[in-house]
Order: sequence, then C-alpha cells, then structure tokens
Amino acid sequence: MNLDPLIRFYHALTPESVARFPEFYSADAWFKDPFNEVRGLPAIQRIFSHMFTQVDEPRFVVTEQVVDAGGAMLVWEFCFRVRLWGKGATQVMRGVSHLKFDADGKVNYHRDYWDTGEELYMKLPGLGTLMRGLRRVLAA
Repeated sequence: MNLDPLIRFYHALTPESVARFPEFYSADAWFKDPFNEVRGLPAIQRIFSHMFTQVDEPRFVVTEQVVDAGGAMLVWEFCFRVRLWGKGATQVMRGVSHLKFDADGKVNYHRDYWDTGEELYMKLPGLGTLMRGLRRVLAA
C-alpha cells in the first residue's frame, strides 16, 4: 500500500484541508488517542479542527512507516506552539499511529499512541516540576 498521499496530507494539514479527510478515511472510521475516542468522519474532523484552535503552528512530520497486509504504523513528530504559554518555543511530541484500511484503501481504524506524561504533562508549568520530581524518585 502506498501511504505517500496520506503522509503528504498530514504534512500539509491546515484548517481548510481538514475538509479533505473523506479522501483518506472511510465514513465510519474509528479514531482513538489519549484524549478522544470517536467514530465517523464528522467527529474525526472536529478533533483536527479543534487542534487548530488550541495550538499555534501545528505540524505533523512522519519519520518512519511500517506497512504490511494488516495495516500500517506511522512514527511521527507533532510540532506546535502552546497558546497558553504565549509565543514560546516549539514543542515536539512523538508518537505512533496504528492504521487499518478498508477494501477501498481508506483508513477505517486509527489509533494514536503517545506518552501524555512525558510528551505533555512534564512540559506544563507547575505540573511538569512535580512530574519530573516524581520521575527522579521512581527512577532506578
């Protein structure tokens, strides 16, 4: 399966291009990440549209892909600036998307795996200090 069109779509994702999800996802696709679990294109599109209201300059960069007959795994970096923190440094979260496809080659299963503790909570003012301290206590 050629994932290049899907990867290009994610690399160039904008608030306007969210409307193009039907080109790549089936109407009843299932999506899950650490904060959401939804079924159907409108719900998936709402998640990505909402992302653009919460962070500045969001950008996905797929760094690796593994494809087999059962689906694909995409290793990615999500780069963004947090609006709540002003125009601070670009943040990077790393994760993996597990994708499965229907008979038409459209995504019908999309599960994102990423560590909310390391990739998000430890970077938050206040909570991050607490989380890093806890990690030091628990580390071998």
